[in-house]
Amino acid sequence: MAAVAFAVTGCADNTTTPSAGPASETPSASASAGTADPAATAALASATAALGTTSFKVTMTSGPGLKLTGLMDAPNGTGTADLTATGPNTEITVKTLLVGQDLYVKVPGVTKGDTWTHVDVSRLPAGANVGLRPGQIDPANTAQLLTSTTDVRQVTPRSYEGTLDLTKAANVAGVDPTLVKTWGAQAQNVPFTAGLDEQGRLSALTIQLPAVNGQQAQPLEVLYTDYGTTVEAKKPAATETTEAPDSLYTSLGG
Repeated sequence: MAAVAFAVTGCADNTTTPSAGPASETPSASASAGTADPAATAALASATAALGTTSFKVTMTSGPGLKLTGLMDAPNGTGTADLTATGPNTEITVKTLLVGQDLYVKVPGVTKGDTWTHVDVSRLPAGANVGLRPGQIDPANTAQLLTSTTDVRQVTPRSYEGTLDLTKAANVAGVDPTLVKTWGAQAQNVPFTAGLDEQGRLSALTIQLPAVNGQQAQPLEVLYTDYGTTVEAKKPAATETTEAPDSLYTSLGG
């Protein structure tokens, strides 16, 4: 898990984030300026809230250091996710399974073989990012993230831009709170763009993270696709499950 934390917070700077594709509109994220539009804020919030009413696929990337893919069924509180973190000399993939209030993980080198490890969610620290957790069906937690907007403006009928105050949204969208502190005042004015699909549903969110140690960070991009998809997620058999050891919680900061 230390490798996961290291890789996520140490993303490389030489890979371009994938585009949202032709099904959505996303303007280039740049420094925000102008007056906030309450109607645009409400429209974007409505599109984001719809994530809680259906199933969908989510893909979250930040350069070569972080990639998460998941299938979520918000109404039924189930989902699966693979979180791959890559550092200079390591790569590790954490698999997560969520069924109601039960969270299971597979962590190479930490959990036992190919069995699922059942996690006591009450022991997870607030900032632990293992992909999924009860009450947070969207790994990026975009709905909460957008509550930290300082302005939102509509650019085209299906695209928006604005700025975020990430000091009010630590632990959201895979953003390490330690990095937020490192960014200082920059964290209070972070440009973002959002795109909707042809049915007015959220399809893309791009956040231009501040520079780290003088080097521009890779944008964090979240894509939402495959609305209405079938999500196969059920509790594993007792013979395929172990309880999480204390070392797992310790590695996550608990």
